[in-house]
Amino acid sequence: MLNIAITNMQLLIILLFGIYGANAATHSLQYFYTTTTGIPNFPRFVDVGMLNGEVISMYDSTSQRKIPKQKWMAENLDQQYWDSGTENIKGTEQAFMNNIQVAMIRFNQTAGVHTVQLMYGCEFDDQTGETNGFRQYGYDGEDFLFLDLKEMRWISPVKQGALTVDKLNKDKAVLEGHRNYFSTVCIEWLKKYLEYGKSSLKKTVSPQVSVLKRSSSSQAVCQATGFHPKDVTISWMKNDQEHHEDVEVGQPLPNEDGTFQKTSTITVTAEELKKNQFSCVVEHQGETFREILKDGSPPIGIIVGVVVAVILLAVIGVVVFKVYQKKKGFKPVNASDNGSNSSARTDPQA
Repeated sequence: MLNIAITNMQLLIILLFGIYGANAATHSLQYFYTTTTGIPNFPRFVDVGMLNGEVISMYDSTSQRKIPKQKWMAENLDQQYWDSGTENIKGTEQAFMNNIQVAMIRFNQTAGVHTVQLMYGCEFDDQTGETNGFRQYGYDGEDFLFLDLKEMRWISPVKQGALTVDKLNKDKAVLEGHRNYFSTVCIEWLKKYLEYGKSSLKKTVSPQVSVLKRSSSSQAVCQATGFHPKDVTISWMKNDQEHHEDVEVGQPLPNEDGTFQKTSTITVTAEELKKNQFSCVVEHQGETFREILKDGSPPIGIIVGVVVAVILLAVIGVVVFKVYQKKKGFKPVNASDNGSNSSARTDPQA
């Protein structure tokens, strides 16, 4: 039986990278590689493929198999596709394990928890026809290396990446291969995947909105879950006026069934809550949902389960990586995959 559930490990990877959102007219194909050292009981290498923010494929060093995470991926791509993808990514895994050791030497480190990350992919605007590609590396949660596709050269913001930049910028054949991949191959596969999953990707599902406030805590959580597509706005109102003080809004995260969830947390003292009315407003696809915050509201099962899972994963994430403020890192830059990560064959050696 095909297992298409999103595991906690995958969710962790997505939490740590963040999900780069595109507008309604723009479609994106992204791959996220993460290799780690010093983390017991965690795969040393993980590859997660995403289409328009939804997980479509996955490989990890424990299972040693690249597998579909959407039914339509399994239905439209034969076993040879997955076998070939598995063999390609195994080679990439070995390269990344070497890279993390070299990076530790560059940063004068001999032990501890360390990570090398890669985000690469492409975008296509179906209204303007404009395309864009991106390929960026990070080490221990900080920007390490990125490919400027406009000038066709690698750039590093840190001195430890200088040797790698010099080496890669001399290889004009590989640079030209990247240009071809991002301008043609990646876009072709992006369009194929969109066609394969068009019925699923175009579905619209309204969110379920819930608000949780424990009497012993000053924090309240508003959660929207089960919605599709992933673009949603969550805001707080105080006495019917917009309220932004002490509010934190999370990123959209995937549910097991292909829908999404998003939370917003507000800090409100018991005294404030007695004197004022606070409410959560969720806007999705032209619909508006509103829930009033009440003191001492009983825990709602779906919120408790999801919030606890997300909090636990976020805590792990802070230990493993530096989570970016305002999504500062890993943003697509203006400047391989045959659908199963063929561009990985030219991953730079540190």
